[in-house]
Amino acid sequence: MKHNVYDFDKTIYKRDSTVDFYLFCLKKQPKILAEAPVLLIWSLLYLFRRCSKTEFKERFYRFLRYLDSVDGRVTEFWEQNRSKIAAFYLEGHQESDIVISASPEFLLRPICQELDVKHLIASRVDKYTGTYSGENCWGEEKVKRLRKEMQDVSIGEFYSDSLSDAPLAQIAERAYLVRKNDIVPWPG
Repeated sequence: MKHNVYDFDKTIYKRDSTVDFYLFCLKKQPKILAEAPVLLIWSLLYLFRRCSKTEFKERFYRFLRYLDSVDGRVTEFWEQNRSKIAAFYLEGHQESDIVISASPEFLLRPICQELDVKHLIASRVDKYTGTYSGENCWGEEKVKRLRKEMQDVSIGEFYSDSLSDAPLAQIAERAYLVRKNDIVPWPG
């Protein structure tokens, strides 16, 4: 069986779910700004390649420690943001779809369940501490995680907004780049 594989942010979801979730939480609980100075330092370290993407994101997710209820905030977030799911996905969804994303699993799991996505592969981030279990699910790591969790998977079509997903595009029969409302063949 061939599976359709989708990136999530800016592909299925029209924006970046992690950024939107952070801004949503900031409005609800402004005390998370206490992490801003540390986040600025880590942003610079990442920008100048002094830390890995996973290390940077772990620092970013420290804001989760300030939330009164992570699960409650995630539920509220999706109640307000479900409308940002792309129409092309809702129209073409299949039971065998695989969603693979760098965003945290705890954030995507509820909306994927609502969308009847049975196969979600995402970054494993502790929703209370922001600590990663493994690497950020990005670039080549997406292929490694896919092969580990679904060994003999065959990709019919792959959709992503980012050229960083080239490793997945290369193993798909057909790959497409999603640019807002346009879906075009993968370059190259």
